[in-house]
Amino acid sequence: MSTARNIPNDRGLTARMFVTGLMIVLLYGAVIALLVAVGISYSVVLVLAAGILFVQYWFSDRIALFGMGGRLVTPEQAPQLHGAIDRLCAMADMKKPKVAIADTDVPNAFATGRSPNSAVVCATTGLMRRLEPAELEAVLAHELSHVAHRDVAVMTIASFLGMVAGMVTRMMLWTGMMGGFGSGSSDSDSRDNAVLVELAILVVSVVVYAISFLLTMALSRYRELAADRSGAILTGQPSALASALVKVTSEIGRIPTRDLRSSEAFNAFYFTPAIAKSGVSLSTLFSTHPSLDQRLAQLAAIEAELGRPS
Repeated sequence: MSTARNIPNDRGLTARMFVTGLMIVLLYGAVIALLVAVGISYSVVLVLAAGILFVQYWFSDRIALFGMGGRLVTPEQAPQLHGAIDRLCAMADMKKPKVAIADTDVPNAFATGRSPNSAVVCATTGLMRRLEPAELEAVLAHELSHVAHRDVAVMTIASFLGMVAGMVTRMMLWTGMMGGFGSGSSDSDSRDNAVLVELAILVVSVVVYAISFLLTMALSRYRELAADRSGAILTGQPSALASALVKVTSEIGRIPTRDLRSSEAFNAFYFTPAIAKSGVSLSTLFSTHPSLDQRLAQLAAIEAELGRPS
């Protein structure tokens, strides 16, 4: 649900996001039911995972800014950036987020914050130096769409199941390495049953982690497409966003790999991945963003919808 009246939703993408989110919820329910059925409680894991989720959710804006070297700036310090965001927020009829700049040559932008009231939109100096004003505004519209749709909160919550499954998997592996499978029982049959149950939970945890990871990545890609669409319609210039995508992807290819690797951990936040790939392949399943070709095809279709040649 968008918090801005003039940032539209795409029904097809919304339906796919809903189905993906529902599958994550059902998977989570199945895991809880399995743990209850076998009489095993992992309350400590759940409490710890919930604590990590809370910290990630509540302090996401500060964590992201710190990790990416961003700093909040005033209108006097960054008049062009503030001016563009002021115009877009007026067009979208939404509350203006805090504005930040990251001093890095890697051309990118990101939005973070658990809600529109705590949101931050950040652009890198490398992005601002390379893009034309219309292109920069298109990228900022994309990021404001993430804010309006509460994407940071959605993705943080969606990743919770994978976090729990990953922690259970590690816990079970540590138990096995410490010789804990069935070691608490002196009866041979009971010990064998305990080993089988714990091994079954280990296998299920691994499978759940893999499935939830793929579902979360799919949800992330859908939300990027939704932000592209909303941002392009808001500005009325899909071609400017397409131009920015092509330019940023091309420029990222010229950045030293060492610098890109340092940014790769934050790909889920970025306008485009620090290391982007074109085309569709098996690796697309593990990507936080759609391929460049897919994003450009959608923007060309929006351009046609608006009655202009692509």
